[in-house]
Amino acid sequence: MGLFESDKSAQRLPVSLITGFLGSGKTTLLNRLLRHDGMKDSAVIINEYGEVSLDHLLVERVDGEVAVLASGCICCTIRSDLEQTLRDLLVKRDRGEIPPFRRILVETTGLADPAPIVQLLLNNPLVSHFLRLDTVVTTVDAVNAPHQLGSVPK
Repeated sequence: MGLFESDKSAQRLPVSLITGFLGSGKTTLLNRLLRHDGMKDSAVIINEYGEVSLDHLLVERVDGEVAVLASGCICCTIRSDLEQTLRDLLVKRDRGEIPPFRRILVETTGLADPAPIVQLLLNNPLVSHFLRLDTVVTTVDAVNAPHQLGSVPK
């Protein structure tokens, strides 16, 4: 954005990032959000880590599009998988191949570092032209948080 250009961020599609350690309640929060009438027109991207994808089975069926990134931790494959999934969702929506949506919710695996995802949304011109980072929500398991935070290298 140049010095005299108007801010067009409100015209870009909002992306909300849901992150937190394993078992901290990300999928529970996502399910509750999707039950809310104001969130029904959301596309959901769920990152999976491991041999068998499970999280997308735990999310209640929604009318919008659900994309599962099963190639590994989202922070490691950020340059290709997430960017491509975001662009594919926009193209499919514009072609009418999937129901229209007004926002995208991204649930990371509990192993992911959210910083590269934030960087992609803020700094990648092919992504940030159409999308804007709306919010980052971090879930915390109050019982296990002290141990989990203590085990993370500083």
